[in-house]
Amino acid sequence: MAEIKMLVGLGNPGLKYAKTRHNLGFEVIDCLARQFGVDVKQRKFGARFAAVDRDCEKLILLKPWQYMNHSGQAVATATGFYKLPVSNVMVIFDDMALDPGRIRIRPKGSAGGHNGLADIIAKLGTNQITRCRVGIGRAKPQWHAVDHVLGRPDSDERSLLNEAIERASQAVLSWLDLGIDKTMTEFNM
Repeated sequence: MAEIKMLVGLGNPGLKYAKTRHNLGFEVIDCLARQFGVDVKQRKFGARFAAVDRDCEKLILLKPWQYMNHSGQAVATATGFYKLPVSNVMVIFDDMALDPGRIRIRPKGSAGGHNGLADIIAKLGTNQITRCRVGIGRAKPQWHAVDHVLGRPDSDERSLLNEAIERASQAVLSWLDLGIDKTMTEFNM
């Protein structure tokens, strides 16, 4: 039987949030879906879902379809359904602690103030979750963090974020093929 791995992109559902900084996890999943020739549209686990057969493994592409802060239940339900070890799950999300365009891969750690990841950690009962953080930079002094993450970037920043989406997609594929250590060495800058 093929090994199953799950790639989870975090975001908020609906057109109101499309192309906002907070939806970069969804955008990375959509980028991967295009590469695999699938659409992440099937409804399952309280998420949008697609399955991909790739070499000797099956990939689950998952976009929890609740608001960001409630992403954990969909992830826990899918993880339980497939009886996945947490080591076979990668979560992809935006991060204000990284400059726009930078990515960082980590095998575990705290939620770092990211409520979507915090909910996943709470629902899975562990922080040993591989993650791909995509930088969106800090909010401008006159903005609240919520305004920043839910805002749409200008064209210069969007260009950096599009490059980061591509780079994050490559990092995810590296993690699938080469493992966490080689991926961190190559993609963490």
